[in-house]
Amino acid sequence: MQMFKFKKIIVGALGLSCFSAMAQWSINVGPITVAPEESSGNLNVVEQVAQLPDGSTRVAVNDNTQLGIVLDYAFNDYWSASVVAATPFSHRARVSGSAIDGLAIGETKHLPPTVFARYYPLKSSSDFAPFIGVGANYTHFFSEKASDDLKQALIGFGVATAQDSVGLNLDGSFGLAYQAGFDWRLNSNWGIHAMISKIDIDTDADVRLNGASIQSVNIQIDPIVSMFGVKYYF
Repeated sequence: MQMFKFKKIIVGALGLSCFSAMAQWSINVGPITVAPEESSGNLNVVEQVAQLPDGSTRVAVNDNTQLGIVLDYAFNDYWSASVVAATPFSHRARVSGSAIDGLAIGETKHLPPTVFARYYPLKSSSDFAPFIGVGANYTHFFSEKASDDLKQALIGFGVATAQDSVGLNLDGSFGLAYQAGFDWRLNSNWGIHAMISKIDIDTDADVRLNGASIQSVNIQIDPIVSMFGVKYYF
């Protein structure tokens, strides 16, 4: 009986050591860029008070680059989990189209943590290991601020006064994410990591006057996210 228990312990330990050998942590660090491919509804209230043609205005959002940090966990040679994070992105929104094209609407910061399941068709242990992935994203917007140009425009349209408070609010977003890229191992601990992702980010933005919404518009930001950095294998 004791010999049987001893064998079970040995087999269990061997199984655990094999799993530990397959499973491996790594971290990727480098510049990461969010390039919105946005589309939006019309600024219908602005069009009305500014006497602009119906459907002539949209919202445009600029690109931004921050420091990306990606943590990977390889379950085996073919599958891994990945968490993509970054320092807060900062974006400026402006009017696109019509006589007020380029008018600054405001700015916001956001954090878009994304979790991926990755598949490595040539094995993650290969020196050159391409991968594809699918996952989920949550984007949290914060530090929203309406621009002074927008307030002055609203004053000019007769909607606001100099004493009024003009604000901006963006709702959080859940969406799917898709990814492709490669890991290029240089030695046992160091490598190169590159990836490109498409993320579904959809938010409702409100321009607020003294806390009350005066213009609401849906913005589908849907950015291309790209990263190139160094990889460290633990």
